[in-house]
Amino acid sequence: MEINKLYCMDNLELLKTLPSESIDLIYCDVLYNTGKKFKDYDDNLGTPQEAIEWYEPRLIEMKRVLKNTGSIYLQCDCRLVHYLKIEMDNILGMNNFRNEIIWCYNGGGTTKKQWTKKHDLILFYSKTNNFIFNTQYQPYNENSAKRLMSKHKGKDKSDRLLIGTPMTDWWNDIKCIVNPQNKEYVKYDTQKPKALLERIIKASSNEGDIVADFFCGSGTTCVVAKELGRKYIGCDINPRAIEITNGRLNEI
Repeated sequence: MEINKLYCMDNLELLKTLPSESIDLIYCDVLYNTGKKFKDYDDNLGTPQEAIEWYEPRLIEMKRVLKNTGSIYLQCDCRLVHYLKIEMDNILGMNNFRNEIIWCYNGGGTTKKQWTKKHDLILFYSKTNNFIFNTQYQPYNENSAKRLMSKHKGKDKSDRLLIGTPMTDWWNDIKCIVNPQNKEYVKYDTQKPKALLERIIKASSNEGDIVADFFCGSGTTCVVAKELGRKYIGCDINPRAIEITNGRLNEI
């Protein structure tokens, strides 16, 4: 298995070549099956049943290559999340379901005939009960920090008091990338922000671990993994995705 490498190929074919129990963390911003043809990829897997039939062998292989201490995060939206959760329950086990994370974001268009959709869902599963998890903290705002420091003046202050409160499974502090003026913007459809991957990679891996993204798109997972001292494997069937990701990695 070659690490710190990008593969331009079908992710199922790559997964079949990887050794069992070799990956520490898998994150995938999967195909949502919106039926849309984006500039960079075709997001159409057919009916929900056809989509799950397409995902099933890939999820089985992801479980196989994951270390016993590893975790999987799959990002999607309301179209597939309930189908994917049932499939993940069957493959990884209901007892290994950890969280359904809600990522709320601003930006993008609006709708008039229904509530405007402004969130994605991230299914978080571990392979066993013995999985890596480093608690992430929400920093206190300035006023809260001042009140706490004043309240505990003269007393022993714990690290937890100074760094904030443990994060919940509802994230509304990370903006999506829709503005071309954003310094992260690389002109790739549905590009995900680095802050989102930083939170996941810091929580579910340690320095030197191997992080894999089998739907790497614009390459945010691999870029953040490299910046945080992790090793990475990226895969996408689109040559442009690999070109963009390589360009971003070379700038680090």
